[in-house]
Amino acid sequence: MVGTPDRRRWWLLGLLSVAQLMLVLDVTVVNVALPDIGADLALPRGVVPWVLTAYTLTFGGLMLLGGRAADQFGARRILIGGLVIFVGASLVCGLATGGTMLLAGRAAQGIGAALMSPAALSVVSTTFSGKDRARAYGVWAAVGGAGSALGVVLGGLLASGPGWRWVFVMNVPAGLALLALLPILLPADRRLRAGRGAIDVAGALSVTLATGAAIYGLVNAGGNGWLAASSLVPLAAAALLYGVFAAVERAAAAPLMPPRLLTRRPVLAAALLMLVATGLLVGMFFLGSFSLQRLHGYSAARTGLAFLPIALGTIIGAHSGSRAVPKVDRRALAVGSLAIIAGGCALAAVADGPAGMVAGLSLAAIGAGAAMVTAVTTALADVTPSEAGTRSGVVNTFHELGGALGVALLSTAAATGTAGEISTAGVTLALAAAAAGAVAAAALSLWVVPAGVAPMDAPHPVH
Repeated sequence: MVGTPDRRRWWLLGLLSVAQLMLVLDVTVVNVALPDIGADLALPRGVVPWVLTAYTLTFGGLMLLGGRAADQFGARRILIGGLVIFVGASLVCGLATGGTMLLAGRAAQGIGAALMSPAALSVVSTTFSGKDRARAYGVWAAVGGAGSALGVVLGGLLASGPGWRWVFVMNVPAGLALLALLPILLPADRRLRAGRGAIDVAGALSVTLATGAAIYGLVNAGGNGWLAASSLVPLAAAALLYGVFAAVERAAAAPLMPPRLLTRRPVLAAALLMLVATGLLVGMFFLGSFSLQRLHGYSAARTGLAFLPIALGTIIGAHSGSRAVPKVDRRALAVGSLAIIAGGCALAAVADGPAGMVAGLSLAAIGAGAAMVTAVTTALADVTPSEAGTRSGVVNTFHELGGALGVALLSTAAATGTAGEISTAGVTLALAAAAAGAVAAAALSLWVVPAGVAPMDAPHPVH
């Protein structure tokens, strides 16, 4: 985006961050409001979790396709198109009169989000270079991490105040404002891939089904246990479908994802960091919210306010990470960030009372924010414009898989030995397990994450 004034670029980043914030909020903000939604619409107990699952399935499952579409058809087109779908679907959800209408709207929201998120990150990667790119990635990671915590805050306040419908309706004015402003700041797509009409249908279908099945299986594992048929069958199907996807991509003339992409060390390292950091962060949000509401008697609003320090911790971590990325070895950043997560989880595990637990989770959030910046930077620091959307899709896919995996693993650990019911002792065990997992990931990072400072001074790309 040569010739774009500096201030104009930062205004564009601000708008893209607002767009990403809406997508992230729509996971945790709905989670807090689920009891009110189920009661108001008289949803059967088994249907209520699908208000969340319908969104995460389509969001995570279609992410890679959205990233590839941004490379082939232009990030601007895909971003605006996804935003239109998301805003319209949000209105449908806010006006829902029953479960069918709400679930259809949630699935459509996920489709819009899967188009928007990788396209927006692609725009960030091709708009900034050098130290400015590191700062931009820091803002992006802060939005992704803090948005999850802020969703708990906002969900609690809305559920206790104007009502759950505002969880969805609030996206409409924000989205319309973005639709008015983004075309002004975001120039038309100029450099598109040759053969832009070629779509790897088989690859798109197999990876979408695989990721959707994986997320579905993980969601069920968290609620029903890992040995339940509702967990084992979709997870087995996911493994099979990922194998089909790999075979399809090797044979495809224009693959959805280059077969060797995940074997590139920067991309593999970024996938690992994003999976672990997001998994631990979202899993901690689940444990913290559950513990405060169910075990300590906090209201939804009070729980939301208690999460403010955790949101602030993520922002601090992402900001600190973005300042360190252009100067500090990536491997050292990854290990240090994961060590901070481990320390925070350990502190939360041994804390006496809610205040100590929140303090520990806030420290862990600092490490998670820094780890996510390191992940995004590692994957995209040297990316070319023709591959920016695809790599963004990969990073965002592991973000969604990480969230589902973290909740599944930590909720299972918290219910161990208590007949499936999460107890105070179970939460302590789960937080200790999270600390151990972060330590193990830090050790693995010594081998996986490339050494050296991320190459942030690559030539300024053209969008």
